[in-house]
Amino acid sequence: MSKQPVLNVESLKTYFYLNQDQIAKAVDDISFSIYPGETVALVGESGSGKSITALSVMQLINKPGRIIDGTIQMDGEELLQLSAKKMTKIRGNDIAMIFQEPMTALNPVYTIGNQITEMLRKHKKLTKKEARLRAIELLQTVGIPRASEVFDEYPHQLSGGMRQRVMIAMAISCEPSLLIADEPTTALDVTIQAQILDLMVEMKEKFNMALLLITHDLGVVSEYADRVMVMYGGQIVEHAPTKHLLRGTKHPYTKGLLDSLPNLDEDVDRLGAIKGTVPPASDFPNGCRFSTRCPYVMEKCTQSNPELEQIDTNHYVRCHLYEDGRNSLD
Repeated sequence: MSKQPVLNVESLKTYFYLNQDQIAKAVDDISFSIYPGETVALVGESGSGKSITALSVMQLINKPGRIIDGTIQMDGEELLQLSAKKMTKIRGNDIAMIFQEPMTALNPVYTIGNQITEMLRKHKKLTKKEARLRAIELLQTVGIPRASEVFDEYPHQLSGGMRQRVMIAMAISCEPSLLIADEPTTALDVTIQAQILDLMVEMKEKFNMALLLITHDLGVVSEYADRVMVMYGGQIVEHAPTKHLLRGTKHPYTKGLLDSLPNLDEDVDRLGAIKGTVPPASDFPNGCRFSTRCPYVMEKCTQSNPELEQIDTNHYVRCHLYEDGRNSLD
C-alpha cells in the first residue's frame, strides 16, 4: 500500500445554518485517510452524517450548509482552496461518485451514450467517434449486454441493476483515483446487490482506485471493506481494520449495529435493536451523542463528549468506558 493517501481529511466540519438560533452540525470534526487500492467503509444509520461527508469531499454542499473548518486533500492538493472551475475539473475526473438511486442520478431525457460521452469529451478531450467507442467499451466492461444498443437507449428502458452498472461505467470512465459509492445497492434486490458490489471491487482493483463505501449494512462491510469507520451524530465513534472491529467491537453503538444482524449459528426469536432514533443534527444531547440510547450510559456520558482515542493497534474509539482501562463491553 502506498504511503501517500489518495484522500486525507482533517478536522472537517460541515454545518447547516437553519436560522439564527439553530445550527445542524451534520459533520462535526472528523478526520480520515484513504490509500490507493483500499476499500474503506463509512457505516451508520440514516442521519449519522455519512452522505454529507461524501458531498463535502465532492464540494457539493448547498446552502444553508457550508464547510466551516478543516482540510480535504486529494493527492496532497487542498481542495477547499480551489476555485469552482478547478473543482469541476476534479469532479468526475479524479473523484467520482455513485449515488443511491440511479434513476434520479441519470438524466431521463438523454440517452445512456450521451451521458457517458459527455464525461469523456469534457475531461479526456476525445472526439465524438472516440468517445462513442470508449463508452461502448465501458458498458461492456461493466457487464452490460447489447452495449452498442444500450448506448442509444434511455434510462427508463433499463432495469435498476443495469442503470447502476451504467452509473459505474460513468464513474470509472476517466479512471479516477477515488470512487465514492453512497449506498450503491439500496434500491436493488438482493441478488443484484452482490453483483454490483463485486463489480465495484473488480473495477477498483483493475484501476487501482481507492473506494469509499458508504453503507448501513455491516454484512456488506465484512465482505468488502479493508477498514471501517462507524459514524454517529456527525462524528466517527469507532475506526479499525474490518476484522479487528468485527471480532473486538468496542463502542456500544457498533455493538448495537452488529446485534441487529441475523446470525445463522444462533437460534433467536428476536433480533437485537438499538432503542430510540438518531437525534437531529440541530439537537444533539449534551455530552456523548449516543448517551440517550446507550445501555452503558454513566453520569459522565451526559456531561462531556469523549474524544476519539486509540485503545489498541489501529483501533480508535470515542467512549468514556475506556478511560478507566476497560478493554471490552463484556
